[in-house]
Amino acid sequence: MSKHLKTGLHWFIALQFMLGAVTKYWPGDTIFSTAYSVKFADWGYPSWMRFVVGALEGAAAVLLVIPNRRTRFLGATTLMFVLTGAVTTHIVNHDPAVESWAAPTHLLIMGVLALANWPAGWRDLLRAPTASPNGSRS
Repeated sequence: MSKHLKTGLHWFIALQFMLGAVTKYWPGDTIFSTAYSVKFADWGYPSWMRFVVGALEGAAAVLLVIPNRRTRFLGATTLMFVLTGAVTTHIVNHDPAVESWAAPTHLLIMGVLALANWPAGWRDLLRAPTASPNGSRS
C-alpha cells in the first residue's frame, strides 16, 4: 500500500472520530441523532461521561494523523478501548443493529490499524530467538 494511501486512510478515520468527538460536546440534537447527553443517560451512564468519551476520541484522532508509528498505535489502541465500551454498551442495551453497526466496524478497523502501526521495537518482543552464526542464541 502506498504511503499516500495509508496517510489518507488515517486522516479519513481521524476525521470520523473528530466529528464523533464534536457531537459528544454538542449540547442538543445533531443531524445524526438525538443529543448524546440523552443517549448516555438512556444507556445508564451519567451525562457528563460523554465529555470523557469525546475527549478520548478527539485526542486519539489527533494521534492518528501524526505520521509516527508509535503515536498512531497509541491512537488506535485508545480508540479500541473506547469502542470496546461502545460495543458492550450496545449489546447490553439491546440496541438495534441499524443504530449500533458502526462501533463494531470501527473496532475491527482500529484493530487492523493498531497491528499495522505496531512500533518496530516492540515487534522484537514477539519474535522467537534466533541462533547467531557463532552458535549462541540471541
